[in-house]
Amino acid sequence: MSLPVMETERLVLRALRVKDAEALHPMYSDVDANYYGSHPATVTLDETRVSLEKKVGDTAWRGWAITLKGDDTAIGNVACYEKRQGKVTEIGYMLRRDHWGHGYVTEAVAAMIDLLFAEGQRRIFADTDPDNKPSIAVVERLGFTLEATLRAEWETHIGVRDSLIFGLLEDEWRASRERRNAS
Repeated sequence: MSLPVMETERLVLRALRVKDAEALHPMYSDVDANYYGSHPATVTLDETRVSLEKKVGDTAWRGWAITLKGDDTAIGNVACYEKRQGKVTEIGYMLRRDHWGHGYVTEAVAAMIDLLFAEGQRRIFADTDPDNKPSIAVVERLGFTLEATLRAEWETHIGVRDSLIFGLLEDEWRASRERRNAS
């Protein structure tokens, strides 16, 4: 299945490719940026390439490279996975450190949410580590609601971790969009 290209004011989101490994290696190998993830940072470019091969080859996973308009170099990615039948989708996102602080992740995730609801998704959710304050800020800015804390949910490279589950329904998304546009 080919992914649609999405454009925002400053970004182009296109299908993530294995050949993005070199551009994204600084992100995937960043120990701090991967601290709260389910997998530790990669060490070598080959490890990053293998990670991307697995993701791109997974038919349940859809991932877009985040690029700046006018430059096709990947600076991050957004992704989604339909977790359960009935149109329930989990989202994820990551950005290279040298592009933090510009609102690119929020802009990219908003475009993906628009697409998912246009495709008929019923519910979108994000599973976030309780200590990952930047990720929590992104979903809260986008209008997600904290729905649950799952205690000792994940065993990761940093130990057993809780999960915060943030959810978003289409009517909440529309209301959140209207509030942001009014600001």
